[in-house]
Amino acid sequence: MHLFLVHLGYYDDLSAGVFESHTNLFVVADDWEDARAKAKALPVVVEKRMHIDGLQKIEKVDGYRISLQEEAGENQINSFHFRELGKKPD
Repeated sequence: MHLFLVHLGYYDDLSAGVFESHTNLFVVADDWEDARAKAKALPVVVEKRMHIDGLQKIEKVDGYRISLQEEAGENQINSFHFRELGKKPD
């Protein structure tokens, strides 16, 4: 299994369908065809009628190889917002 970053485009009601918005999601899949199918089946992708603009298979970053271990439970993604990134540590 491999980690894929999926770059998605969509048109929403906010721009009356004039401007394309984008988002990125991660999926775990065997290959790019499987990643594409898994991404297209996600509820948010179906709901917003998103299309895939690009896929990246993430194997190694900054000298570190990415390895995946199966683990039960919910997805765990920690997000940091731009306001938090400028704060100095206590």
